[in-house]
Parts: sequence; C-alpha cells; structure tokens
Amino acid sequence: MTNSNRLIIFDTTLRDGEQSPGASMTREEKVRIARQLERLRVDVIEAGFAAASPGDFEAIRAIASVIKDSTICSLSRANERDIARAAEALLPAPRKRIHTFIATSPLHMQMKLRMEPEQVLEQAKQAIRFARQYTDDIEFSPEDGSRSEEDFLCRVLEGVIAEGATTINFPDTVGYAVPEVFGETIRRLRERIPNSDKAIWSVHCHNDLGLAVANSLAGVTIGGARQIECTINGLGERAGNTALEEVVMAVRTRPDFFKLELGIDTTQIVAASKMVSQITGFAVQPNKAVVGANAFAHASGIHQDGMLKSRETYEIMRAEDVGWAATKIVLGKLSGRNAFKQRLQELGIDLKTEEEVNAAFARFKELADRKSEIFDEDIMALVSDEEHASESEHYRFVALAQQSETGKTPKAKVVFNMDGKEYTCEGEGDGPVDATVNAIEKQAASGAELVLFSINAISNGTESQGEVTMRLSRSGRIVNGVGSDPDIIVASAKAYLSGLNKLHSKIERVNPQL
Repeated sequence: MTNSNRLIIFDTTLRDGEQSPGASMTREEKVRIARQLERLRVDVIEAGFAAASPGDFEAIRAIASVIKDSTICSLSRANERDIARAAEALLPAPRKRIHTFIATSPLHMQMKLRMEPEQVLEQAKQAIRFARQYTDDIEFSPEDGSRSEEDFLCRVLEGVIAEGATTINFPDTVGYAVPEVFGETIRRLRERIPNSDKAIWSVHCHNDLGLAVANSLAGVTIGGARQIECTINGLGERAGNTALEEVVMAVRTRPDFFKLELGIDTTQIVAASKMVSQITGFAVQPNKAVVGANAFAHASGIHQDGMLKSRETYEIMRAEDVGWAATKIVLGKLSGRNAFKQRLQELGIDLKTEEEVNAAFARFKELADRKSEIFDEDIMALVSDEEHASESEHYRFVALAQQSETGKTPKAKVVFNMDGKEYTCEGEGDGPVDATVNAIEKQAASGAELVLFSINAISNGTESQGEVTMRLSRSGRIVNGVGSDPDIIVASAKAYLSGLNKLHSKIERVNPQL
C-alpha cells in the first residue's frame, strides 16, 4: 500500500481520451504524448485497450518499450482473451498494470451483457484470478458503478479484492453523479466491504453535467479514494473526462484543505496540454482553467491595478507553476541542423532515422523563410504534419492557388496526390475555404460531411501559423483532420486531405464505455 496521503494520478488520455469522436491518434503520436506524460511524472499511463485493434496493441507495446518511470496500463474486458492480449502488449514495461472491468448495474447486466448477477460476480473473480498470472498490479472497475445496486457492488468488490485486485476504481460512466452523493457512496462501500483496506480506491468521472472534477475530488475527500483517473484537457467521449490539470492544481493550490501529496511536475502541464491539443485537433477554449489562453490574463482595470501592486491580489497560482513561462522562441532561419535536432529531443519528438530528421529540418527551413520566429508549437505542428503525410499517402497536398475578391465568387485551384497520381482540380464556393474543399471533392468524391471547422493560431502574432481542424463524418464514422500553415487556406486544404486519409483507413476498433 502507498502512503495514505499520496494521491495517485492515473492518466487515460491515450485510452478514454482517444474515444472522443475524431480524436484517434497514431502510434507515433501516442508515444510522443506518453513521453510528455512521463516528464509530467504521471504515476500511471493507461496506454490503450490492447484487444481493441492491432493498432492499439502495437501502440501499447511501443509505449511499454520506451517509458521507464511511469506504470503502463492496458484496459481489458473481464475475459481471458482480452487479459492475455493486454499482458502480451505490456511485456516490455518495467512496471505494468492490467485494468479489467465488467458492468454491474441492472440496466447494463440485463440489456448489454445478457447475464444474471451471479454470472457477473463469478466472471469478475475469474478475471482477476487469470490476470494474476501476469502481474500483481491489477485494477478492477464495476462499469456504470454509480447506477449499480450497493449490496451487489459490495459482493463483487469484496470478491475481486479477495482474488487479488490491488486497485478498485469506481466509475461514474455516464456522468450521472453529484459530488456529495458520489463521495458518500465510496465511503459507505469502503466501510461495508471487510477487505476494502487491501486495495487502493480510485475514481473515474465523466463530465456530462460539468461535475467530473468536483465528483473526483469528493471521491477523495469524502470517500477516501487515493487515485484519480483523468485526461489532459479533460479530453474524452461526450462531454469529456476529469481534467488532469484541474484536479492537480486544485490539490496543489489548496494543501490546507486536501492535505495530499502529489508527484506531478506541474511545470509540464501546459506543454502536455498543447501537445494533446495539436495532435488531436481539439482546441483548448480560452477560458479553460489552468491551460486556457486567458487563464492568467487580467482585463479589468481594477484587477490590473491590483496585479501591478501584488500578483497575489488576483492570482491564486503562478503562470510559471504550470509551464506558461516555458513557452519561448527557440530557433530561427539561421539555426543549424544540430540545434534543430536537439530541440526535437527536448520536445519528446523521436524521429527514427536520419532521413526523417533531414526531411523535418528541410520543412523547418522552409517555414523559417516564411516567418522569422519559430516557436516550439511550430516545430510540433510541422513534425505532426509530416507524420500524417508519411503514414498514409493516399491523399497528399501539393499546391494551391485561390482568388477571392469582394463582390465576386471565390475560386480555388488545388493540386494534390491521390493514390500516387497527381490531380489538378478547380472549384468555387461561398468563401476561399469552401472553394478549396469543393475543388478537392470534385476529384476525391469522398461523400464526407464536414461537421466542424475551426482555426487557431499556433503561436503569437500575425505571422503565426494557422492550425485548422476539420471534422468529417461518413457512414457513422467521425474523424478529425488537422493541417497547419502560415496561409490558413493552405492549412484548410491540408486538414481536409488529412481527414480524407483517416476515412480511407480501414482500421476498426472496439471502444468500451467506462
């Protein structure tokens, strides 16, 4: 057992966060995020769900091979096939955890599992028994726990602890809980279950009612939980998950109330937030707590006056404490290849071959000719663009010309590769972006529906690169395409082609609800 005042941070950005529609990540992107989570000193990284797809399995295996300081975890359903697959993926990890689950609410048992309560109880115990062959670090979750009958929950949780489960995670799967009730439920369960002290108790909350952080903290303060499951930026399906940055800074800022110890290096929070945002295409809202652009901005005159006299008048935490001060200009057009390569390493970007480094450096030089100051975010964006392009070559941007004038219909001519052949297409539209998309669609004929279009500046100033996210939907499948360029019309073309590449991929995966 750990120190009773130590709060374990369990990050599930790479598993539950990825279930947000369109947020799927490549293996290389997941490894980059995992390296940043390790720098953040996250205790446990849930790297994925090994049985979901071959891609998930390979990503977990890759992360398990490179991460040394954090425990690497794989989710699995409560069956031998899933558990064995998780164990195989986790083999290279110095510290590994298997996280298994089964539904315990009457609704889920009857409608989804088609199982009787006694069958669920036996399967849960068998799953823990089987997982113990592979590791002593086993976590169990009763899916839809907040809508389960308490007497049955007690039986299941007592049984899995007796079989060797070392962490009991209580999930609010559908974001139904409210803080006081949620915290009291965990407290009662711990009091009623005779062997509850043999396991660490954990909480996993969704944000459907905007209460994920509050519920998680209530689970800790009222219920006695000592692990919080969370994601960077609160990323996750529906309204998202508990936001790591918010629970961590709440505990750190109010030690007088929480009286808990954390191992997190908070100065890495903003870097992690920006990396996840750029890779997934999910922009962080300006008024987002801790990591939003306005989190430490003061517009009110009376606030500004107070800040000039003493920061403490209106700031309860320092921007530097979460990593805002770390964002700086790092390179310019005169910077050499070695300096560029060193910065890639510092940003956790691991290019495998010298050819990849040379290609990235060539793109850096091209960008440096177009904008005088290159920020960390620019480097991350150009490498991410290169990874998307090299990983799936079915569609690839080549060139664009567009014409837009007040009172006239905008026109665009786009040159792009499709399945190795170059095409030149022209289109018109209500604006330059619409004309560009219409031009691409004339040849691609994808049938995709554009359901979201957003533009964000990657760094400061008018010469900043624009980062465009386009969310496409086709036949029930949703993907995010991301593109970046100082010219936002070019960035839009890249984003649309990126989305088409993802739709072209035939990857199928299972997404558990937890």
